[in-house]
Amino acid sequence: MAITEPQQLRPGDLAPDFSLPAVHKEGIVSLDDYRGRSPLLLAFFRGIYCPFCRRQIAKLGLAQDKLRAAGVETLAVVASNLERTRLYFRYQPTRVPLAVDPALISHRAFGVLQFPPTPELMEAVRNTRIDGMGELPHPLPIMEAARALDERDRFQFTETDTREEHEQGLLDTGQFLLDREGIVRWVNLESAREGLAGLGKFPSDEELLAVARRHAP
Repeated sequence: MAITEPQQLRPGDLAPDFSLPAVHKEGIVSLDDYRGRSPLLLAFFRGIYCPFCRRQIAKLGLAQDKLRAAGVETLAVVASNLERTRLYFRYQPTRVPLAVDPALISHRAFGVLQFPPTPELMEAVRNTRIDGMGELPHPLPIMEAARALDERDRFQFTETDTREEHEQGLLDTGQFLLDREGIVRWVNLESAREGLAGLGKFPSDEELLAVARRHAP
């Protein structure tokens, strides 16, 4: 299924300001914390309920030190409420700084797409198979793949997880590299290349470092 490209920010655009509750510390994290100081790799994720996002955040956490050594700071924005996100990462810590935006205000400001639940989309969800970034023994339909990964993680859904999963529907994820002045220099959306078949895929450390060196020296 071909997915219409969202009206996301593009290289050369000025990133919108944001101020979001921080997970890794008390208070707020904002674009002004980085503007004029450091380039920023800003990554948007679905809620904690999403097993693909949990794995992508873990990967980003492992890449964070390498990106910082290349002069780029990193921030992950998770679409779950603050208490739920803090609880999860208390037991599954990550190096990457985190902020929360369950209302998806910053996701929308950057153009991260929330797919409309059309019959065509639901049919594509049923028919598209993914392998969970190679973690599954063979590709499975999207929802079966998610359940298999949840079982592997022994993930326990809370009422918050269930509500956020229902409210968010099928939400894209994306990464945006901003320079020191807050100008977008690089964009990568999960669905951009392969549509739903790209669900769960995330740039490798080498790809992220190459982008950092090319666009944020």
